[in-house]
Amino acid sequence: MKLQTRIRAARPVSTALIAGGAGFIGSHLCDALLQRGHRVICLDNLFTGTIANIRPLLNHPNFRFIEHDVREPLDIDEPVDRIYSLACPASPRHYQKDPIGTMNTCVIGTMNMLELARRKSARVLQASTSEVYGDPEIHPQPESYLGNVNPIGPRACYDEGKRAAETLMFDYHRQHGVEIKVARIFNTYGPRMLENDGRVVSNFIVQALRGEPITIYGRGTQTRSFCFVDDLVRGLQLLMESPTTVTGPCNLGNPHEVTIEAIAREVLSYTRSTSPLRFEALPKDDPQRRKPVIDIAERSLGWRPRVALKDGLQATIAYFALRLATDAPSLTPALAAGRTARTARGRLTLAERT
Repeated sequence: MKLQTRIRAARPVSTALIAGGAGFIGSHLCDALLQRGHRVICLDNLFTGTIANIRPLLNHPNFRFIEHDVREPLDIDEPVDRIYSLACPASPRHYQKDPIGTMNTCVIGTMNMLELARRKSARVLQASTSEVYGDPEIHPQPESYLGNVNPIGPRACYDEGKRAAETLMFDYHRQHGVEIKVARIFNTYGPRMLENDGRVVSNFIVQALRGEPITIYGRGTQTRSFCFVDDLVRGLQLLMESPTTVTGPCNLGNPHEVTIEAIAREVLSYTRSTSPLRFEALPKDDPQRRKPVIDIAERSLGWRPRVALKDGLQATIAYFALRLATDAPSLTPALAAGRTARTARGRLTLAERT
């Protein structure tokens, strides 16, 4: 299998709008597109996204930030060639805080992005999710699997919302001829994750660095497949610039499957933390296994993950260690003892960036 190393754009300079561009994945995508010479319009209501993620870009001549909620109609006064529809809280802790708002973001927000794409004759990519598979009865999960989702459970606002968003994408494609791409994103991790979002990798790292018990829900035997954010962003770009016949859905994730307990123990090893493991009840409808089949991504995009889990975890640990040591040193007793005057002097610089 020949891997794609260069991502072809429609023309030398094009304008990409990224809804959710100040979020974890969106901000990395902003970086990547600017580096490739695109104009970037970043759209975000800052519910889970932060200005800190895009602060280095604010003075870039090809970057524009608009604070906007995708649930409200949007008009842009310039040409737009590509729309990345990433706007939606993605962790249970955040999307369950306002489940009706989450559903509206998935449905009305997606419709607004599709309407913008129709008016601008732009191509649009929807960031869907492996949650459309629910608690799968088929393992691993190919795109042809229709899923096993509880439509009335606490996760349904996100799971069913994303399924409805996929429906809208294909209906606009069939009815209005909108060029679409649908990416089903599996568990992704890396720098700029929120430390309080409740997701596995960020939870474990922050707890380990703080010396707190590592919270594992269930017995820790449930599995996930973790993809480093750089790999995912590369896959999103390849999918966006793939031939029009490649609409998706296309799984983007790392097929390396690992148990939750194994991830916890790796984090403890890399952080040299002595935090104990604490097992708690498994939340309702939490999937037992999750692993993507990525044959379509390999065949149609020439894509597969490159970053090993060890390398990705160490990069993410370094990011959180710096944030915690500078933003809240009292929360990281294990790090505080080793801090030097040089680290303390760097605190103002990081504070200015956050």
